[in-house]
Amino acid sequence: MKPAVVDLPHVAARGLGLKRGDRWLFRSLDLNVPRGTFVAVVGPSGVGKSSFLTCLAGLIPPTEGEVRLHDRAGVGHAPGAVRGTTGVMFQNNLLVPTSSLLANVLCGRLGRHPWWRTLAGFPRTDREEAYRILCDLGLGTKVNRWACETSGGEQQRTAIARALLQKPELYLADEPVSNLDAYLTGRVLGILRQEAAQQGRTVFCVLHNAELVERFADWVLSFDPSGEGAWKLRKLTHA
Repeated sequence: MKPAVVDLPHVAARGLGLKRGDRWLFRSLDLNVPRGTFVAVVGPSGVGKSSFLTCLAGLIPPTEGEVRLHDRAGVGHAPGAVRGTTGVMFQNNLLVPTSSLLANVLCGRLGRHPWWRTLAGFPRTDREEAYRILCDLGLGTKVNRWACETSGGEQQRTAIARALLQKPELYLADEPVSNLDAYLTGRVLGILRQEAAQQGRTVFCVLHNAELVERFADWVLSFDPSGEGAWKLRKLTHA
């Protein structure tokens, strides 16, 4: 059962627009996304999906409009204003190549402890949880390998594990299963959907496979490639 929260959208956007050069990636975008929702972000390459997630993360300012993220008490915050509440899964993974997979995953807990506490290593409970998540993602035998010694798919799963260990309120996943086979794709998206449905966390996930969208998403946000900033939001009904 989802945790009880105030009756406010988790992610609210008003008149949101982002322009690159003379081209609008999206414009006049209004969203009221309830907490615990899995939103699939779709559209052809170059249409602005990644830029939209970056805008939600507060890493780039919108050209117009605003985004507010409401916490579980109903207080609204600007994106990026509250440290550690947004977990971003970038396409380039941003791993430390000469650190182990376990060490890379533990970076998801850096915001939870004073800097001095981690000088001698992370607490045992953090290490055990990081190991468990890596095992869940099929990486239990490779936790001590350097990231640069692993495949692209293994690095992608490590970045996902890092975000899961962070336990954010909002997940922003940019093509998180692009390098994974069918089994691991279902495993990763199933975990993210479980985070939404059971933990009351919200997921925005860029996907290209229509079958996966229909299987895992609650809502679909589509961007139009016309360059006029058009978008469409559709709610799915699961049997």
